[in-house]
This record gives sequence, C-alpha cells and structure tokens, in this order.
Amino acid sequence: MGWGDLGAFGEPSKETPNLDQMAAEGMLFLDFYTANPLCSPSRAALLTGRLPVRNGFYTTNAHARNAYTPQNVVGGIQDSELLLPELLKKAGYINKIIGKWHLGHRPQFHPLKHGFDEWFGSPNCHFGPYDNKELPNIPVYRDWEMIGRYYEDFKIDLKTGEANLTQLYLQEALDFISKQQTSQQPFFLYWAIDATHAPVYASKEFLGTSQRGLYGDAVREIDDSIGKILGHLQQLGISENTFVFFTSDNGAALISAPKQGGSNGPFLCGKQTTFEGGMREPAIAWWPGHIPAGEVSHQLGSVMDLFTTSLSLAGLQPPSDRQIDGIDLLPVILQGKLIDRPIFYYRGNEMMAVRVGLYKAHYWTWSNSWEEYGKGTDFCPGQSVSGVTTHTQEEHTYLPLLFHLGSDPGEKFPLSFASEEYQRAMERISGIVQQHKDTLVPGEPQLNVCDKAVMNWSPPGCENLGKCLKVPESDPQKCSWPH
Repeated sequence: MGWGDLGAFGEPSKETPNLDQMAAEGMLFLDFYTANPLCSPSRAALLTGRLPVRNGFYTTNAHARNAYTPQNVVGGIQDSELLLPELLKKAGYINKIIGKWHLGHRPQFHPLKHGFDEWFGSPNCHFGPYDNKELPNIPVYRDWEMIGRYYEDFKIDLKTGEANLTQLYLQEALDFISKQQTSQQPFFLYWAIDATHAPVYASKEFLGTSQRGLYGDAVREIDDSIGKILGHLQQLGISENTFVFFTSDNGAALISAPKQGGSNGPFLCGKQTTFEGGMREPAIAWWPGHIPAGEVSHQLGSVMDLFTTSLSLAGLQPPSDRQIDGIDLLPVILQGKLIDRPIFYYRGNEMMAVRVGLYKAHYWTWSNSWEEYGKGTDFCPGQSVSGVTTHTQEEHTYLPLLFHLGSDPGEKFPLSFASEEYQRAMERISGIVQQHKDTLVPGEPQLNVCDKAVMNWSPPGCENLGKCLKVPESDPQKCSWPH
C-alpha cells in the first residue's frame, strides 16, 4: 500500500473509515519509512531491527539491484539473526504470523524455527497459477505443514479478482486474540496480509464496492478487517493493554497501476525505487488510554523501530552483540518527543540516498534500465524528472543531489550546488554518511543463488494431501535481478 491510500493521509474517496478512525484515536506518522522498496528485505528488517544489507536480504550479483525471495531462491533468514518473536518468548509471549512470511521457504527458514508458535499463511506471494511441472503452485501452511496450494485449494479468480483469503486471515486473527485473552497470555500477532499485491484480490462482498476499482476493493476489505480486529480488542476489554501499529512493506506498485496499483500521494515514483514513493509508508500507532488521540508526528520513523519499540514494551533490551538500526519510539508515541536520526535508503548492496531532517541527499539515482523500460516496465508512470528518474545508474557520490522534502516532497527541484543551504546541509549529512559506511559490516548475501530444486515441490505435509510434486535435479545458478 502507498502513503496516499488512506483517507487520513488525504485519499479523496475516503474509503478507509476504520483506519481513519484508528488514526483519529491514535498517532499518525507522516514521515515513516520501510527499510527497502521491496517486500522480503523490508520484512526481514521489520523482524530483526536491522537494515537488509546487515541481515543478508540483498544481492551482490549486480550493483544496486533489488532482490526478494521467489520460490527458486536458495537463501533466507539465517540462524544467526535474532527475530522479534524469538526475543519476546523470553517475556512469555505467544507469537503468531498470519499471511505472508517471505523470508525463505526451505525447512531451515520456517517461521516456527524463528520464534513464531503458530502460522497460517504462505512462504511466498500468491503468484500463479503455475502448472506444477515447470513451476509449482505456492503452498499455504498451518503451522509446520502445508494444508493446500493457492489456486487449487485456496482459490483466486484472476478474471474477477475474487478470493476469500483476507476473510480467512481475519478469522485467524480474531480466534488467536480470543484464545490468548482467555488464557491470560501475552501475545504478539504479525498480521501480514497481501491482498493489495498484484494479482489484487477481494472477497465477493467487497468486489465492485470501491470508486478505485479492484485495488480499492482490496483496500476496503483490509480496512474493514482492521476495524473488526480493533473492535474485538475493545470488546474483550484488552484494548488499553494492546499496542497496535499499522504500516506497509513498500510503496504502492505503480507498475500495476491504475487497475492494480495504489497511490503514493505527492511522492515520486513507487515500489522498487528509493524515491519517496517507494519507501515512505502510511503508519498509525494505536493504544487507547496511552497514546493521546488525534496526534500527528513528524518523527523520522522506520519499520525497524517496531522491533526495538516492541522489545521496550515487553520490558526487554535489544541485543547488544550486533548493530540494531531501529530506535525505541515510545518517547515519541507517549510524550510527543522528536528523536534526531537519519534514514538510509538502500537498493541491494548500495546506499542510494539518506535523509537527515528535512533534507534528502541522493548518492545514486536509478529508476530502471532502458532495456526494462523499453519492455514496458515503468516504476514512475507519468512522472519524469530530468536527471533524477534516470534509466542508467547515475553516481552522485562527490556531488549528491539534494532536496528539501518540506518544500519539495516530490523530489522535483534539486537545490543549487552553489547555494549556502546546499553547503550547510551537506556538511552535516556527509559526516553521518561517512560514519555509517565506516562502521557498516554487511551480512552474508542470501539472495544470490537460485535453484529450481528448492522450489515448493514437496513441502512438509504434502504426502497427507497427495500434493507432492517431483523434484527436479539440483542446478544452482546465480540469480538474475534486472531491477
């Protein structure tokens, strides 16, 4: 979802009443970022509190390439990484993931091996349908074993966009919350739904109800579901003891717009890019009785902060044996403070840009290659800024492009290199970047090797269902990442 997809952020059709109400009762973050403009790395960052370049969710096969975990990727979340649910277990939490995991699908990467107690959802995105010969359909898991596959047992109609997956995910959430409340058990729920990811889907009740087409239908169903989850917490009398945070894994995918793409508001480009549209996200914190209603924060926030903030809420300290990039947002949320910190924008192995205060400096610019653009892949449709949305990788290391995001949120007007404002801002930014690069220890890249043999041919539980497929011979190769 994009920054501009919610009524609270200015979306004119006002079709997100529950999320808008959540914002009215809590705190809206206007300057909140994901850690990567793509799904898997940003999810790894959320659960580890660390930049993808540290936790291994990046590639070194080519410079500044986005990479994620399709089902032929060999890598995934490493045992050496400490995930939020693993740490919350120390404080007695029961942890559940509902929906998309996307941190590796081989047995060693299973979420129940990394701190989660329960899982209902899928290791990969709902791409397909596949023919189960060249590519297997993606499995859906209940805890340790698959219980079916997308398009076979879990239908998604690609013609109409109908699927009841969001309703299944909603019911799982409500049941889990009820169960933990009954047993007086502290819980962590990671509700990772994916209906707004192309191919976009919504259940029959919501199809055709939005002014925004199928994408809007999906957003309306997600909004309705979040309203039901928050209402359930209130009905059970535990809302004042439950911290809830809503955000997205990357900006709206404009490549699938307008029918299956959202809005990034006033910001440049979308998913896959390190321009604001690719990484600035809608974000709302909700905690009745603790967060003052109707608050708006300009704190520079990140999904990695949810790791550190959640540990703080549970009375735990973050690990001291590794670099944690997330900060504790509780002083911001509860006392309205502002914490000075930079935001780093990475694409693969390259730091593309950095934001300090209201200034954003681009050290590299690139939307996508001329070759891919010529094939119709456009991450910035209708938006072309000369010298900024480049189709070759342009290095600006010695003279970064600098934007003032307060007066120019769309990154259209670089500040003059000769101006005093440029010199003053870059003097501060350069020191922060130098320190970051000097102390950076990259993790082992997990997204370099692909092999058809590791795909979802025979996941655990396939025997009971008669859904095991023949595994091809192993043939590891370097993954190709055009973006």
